[in-house]
Amino acid sequence: MKWLKSLYVQVLVGIVAGVLVGFLWPDFGARLEPLGLAFVNVIKMLIAPIIFTTIVAGISAMGDLRKLGSVGWKSLLYFEVVTTLALLIGLAVAHAIQPGAGIAPPKDPDAAAQSLAKYTTAAESASTVEFLMKIIPRTFVSAFSEGEILQVLFLAILSGVALAGLGDRGRHLTDLLHKIAQLFFGIVAIVTRAAPLAAFGAMAFTVGKYGLGTLKSLGLVMACVYITCAFFIFVVLGLIARLHGFSLWRTLCYIKEELLIVLGTSSSESALPGLMLKLEKAGCAEAVVGIVVPAGYSFNLDGTSIYLTIAAIFVAQATHTPLTFGQELAILGILLLTSKGAAAVTGGGFITLAATLKSTPIPMSGLSLLIGVDRFMSEARAITNLIGNTVATIVVSKWEGEFDPVKGRVLSAKSESAGD
Repeated sequence: MKWLKSLYVQVLVGIVAGVLVGFLWPDFGARLEPLGLAFVNVIKMLIAPIIFTTIVAGISAMGDLRKLGSVGWKSLLYFEVVTTLALLIGLAVAHAIQPGAGIAPPKDPDAAAQSLAKYTTAAESASTVEFLMKIIPRTFVSAFSEGEILQVLFLAILSGVALAGLGDRGRHLTDLLHKIAQLFFGIVAIVTRAAPLAAFGAMAFTVGKYGLGTLKSLGLVMACVYITCAFFIFVVLGLIARLHGFSLWRTLCYIKEELLIVLGTSSSESALPGLMLKLEKAGCAEAVVGIVVPAGYSFNLDGTSIYLTIAAIFVAQATHTPLTFGQELAILGILLLTSKGAAAVTGGGFITLAATLKSTPIPMSGLSLLIGVDRFMSEARAITNLIGNTVATIVVSKWEGEFDPVKGRVLSAKSESAGD
């Protein structure tokens, strides 16, 4: 029974048990939400100090600060190309399958507006300018207390550059930051043991509150999102991995615990610390991991991009809103901006969708059609986002020549054929 000791198996059991409890005892399952929320909140509490210590120590040890700029622009280039491709694929699938055709629009627009109130209110502050201004924290400490990843990343880069400028005088501080980072990763290892319970609670809540019955009428739009995400992962990201000399399948096996944690909690942030540690162990340079992964959680949300285009076209079809080719191009242009500010937590994609539709002829009342199933699609978004950022980090590490091929054999396509 050694297999029961595996975290992978324990999380899988928790997910299955959560679905069963939510289905058989929906009222009880709906009350188990705190189990999942508590786990995600504890992990989020640790993200800011882990990102800060990892990036500052990594940049200060990098030596040549020109590499920092190189990593930055190559990451942003990769993010923009791949997320644009994800948006285009989502648009093509929505047109080919037409998931909104035959769906009755909301009968009571006023009631729909009330149910969407919390999302439209949040969308008010989702403008591009607001997003960019939020990168600068009000104080040094507020970036950590508010848990804003991009603010912590901004401070960490500034601190890392300043520490690197100290040279030998800053060596002791760099060593101390490495030790502090190890401390936080140690805490993550302890907290992660509770992942099966968190997955159980989160899945029981989702199924208990929203019910599997909601999937029947809107099953086609869900199928579009899941199938498109699967296509994007195994075809697009698989091709990118092959072109860069590593196996996507072996990479997925390597991060299987993180994937199941994301599946159970519907939040890609819950796996961020573990992902960073595993990528470093797999041969990616500490500084590259520290920059690409946190930045990717805001700028490289492939799954969210797929969802946004499919959902936008679905609402247009369901509300019988005709769109010209120019209007669809405008929607894509808006999504290229708004998708970069989508939060990597449950509900963030829906808020971004609300912000996007405000600038289009598509009636926002149509979003009420998606409220019941949005939670069920968040797993597909979060998992695709996680895999996309994993591939991005490995690719940028290879572009920079900061990938250790010896450690990286665990991801190697050659070792797969050799049975390594």
